[in-house]
Amino acid sequence: MSETVVSRDPEVMSGAAVFVGTRVPVQTLLDYIEAGDTIDDFLDGFPSVSRAKVVAFLEAAKDSLLETLP
Repeated sequence: MSETVVSRDPEVMSGAAVFVGTRVPVQTLLDYIEAGDTIDDFLDGFPSVSRAKVVAFLEAAKDSLLETLP
């Protein structure tokens, strides 16, 4: 991920991981996906998060997971 899309700051949302430039926790995206909602559903609810940031986060999470597999 060449662009930072997630940040943590104790002054923002009690230090939860959020999408850069927003107060939207990454956990909220994961909760949407777990519930069977689409990325479009998430983006409709949180227009301050760009599709590019969501895709970049998911790609980085995928790459990180694949690196841990034997």
